[in-house]
Amino acid sequence: MKIEVMQVLHMNKGDGETSYAKNSKVQNKIISLGKQVKEEAIMQMLRTNIPDIMGIADLGCSSGPNSLSVISEIIDIIYAKCRDLGRPTPELTVSLNDLPCNDFNFIFGSLPAFYDKLKKEKCSGFGPCFVAAMPGSFYGRLFPSRSLHCVHSSSSLHWLSQVPAGLESSARTTLNRGKLYISKTSPQCVLEAYSLQFQTDFSVFLKSRSKEMVPGGCMLLSFMGRRSTDPTTDESCYHWELLAQALMSMVPEGLVEEEKVDSFNAPYYAPSVEEMNLEIEKEGSFSVSRLEAFEIDWDGGVDVVCPTMATQSRGQRVAKTIRAVVESMLESHFGKEIMDELFKRYGEMVEDYLSKTGTKYTNLVISLVRKE
Repeated sequence: MKIEVMQVLHMNKGDGETSYAKNSKVQNKIISLGKQVKEEAIMQMLRTNIPDIMGIADLGCSSGPNSLSVISEIIDIIYAKCRDLGRPTPELTVSLNDLPCNDFNFIFGSLPAFYDKLKKEKCSGFGPCFVAAMPGSFYGRLFPSRSLHCVHSSSSLHWLSQVPAGLESSARTTLNRGKLYISKTSPQCVLEAYSLQFQTDFSVFLKSRSKEMVPGGCMLLSFMGRRSTDPTTDESCYHWELLAQALMSMVPEGLVEEEKVDSFNAPYYAPSVEEMNLEIEKEGSFSVSRLEAFEIDWDGGVDVVCPTMATQSRGQRVAKTIRAVVESMLESHFGKEIMDELFKRYGEMVEDYLSKTGTKYTNLVISLVRKE
């Protein structure tokens, strides 16, 4: 079965125990790490021109508390700058983008509280703010030409538009046996296929945004990456390695077919800084104003753990976080009935691994300016 990313990639919906809304603390931590970069970029943009109408887009908004918190932060920065200048804020058009299967209803249900908060905190000098959904893949055009002043995307661009060509489960030869993603035992052709798919996708992403943004507009991107040029480094792929091991541990018991594991390849890629910069330079529409690489604990760190999660082991917290993100894809391929057992085993393997190593994720935060 070929993975159709547009149909099966979405964070777990609702607000239940395995939902993304309840298990997105790591993503919230990533958003907070990029806050200073975000503020500097928006302030720099507003230094030269404050338009009467400002277009803002959050690409890969998902659902849950993080979705509108990002928009609130951006609005706070715009409001503070306009207040300092003694002028009203522009009218804001906010577009929340994700794939069509995203839980937009959860976001819509939060909008009344969002608007009430805006009115209470910014009762004077604040222009209208219009929030709308824009379903679709950001690997292509989404908005009219020169309609966006600020584009934001967090924890999304490491997802590819498709499984790399040649690795689809319909392919005749299994190239990445027993694995879900790049690993130290993956053939070189697998590494190259993933890298090429990232180059193609990121180039399309940049070309699309270059047409949609106004000259001088800012784009803030944050996604999983790596410091090393080696794509098999633990920082970028070992959480997938452990998930593959958890699945393979179920094969001898007849819970999972080995062929199913062999035929699954994650539509994911954590690029190096060099790969990212090369595509930006090749596309040519943007200049890099700032680039940071942050390390983050697999469970987000103790400062973001809520009381209910404090009683869980690190392995359990990581398993819940990963489950909220990848379960939709795994369920469509392996079936719903194994999910509880799979993530129980995964949590135990993660706990054992983290007790022996200090491996962390690397998150890249980049601020771009649309060239004049």
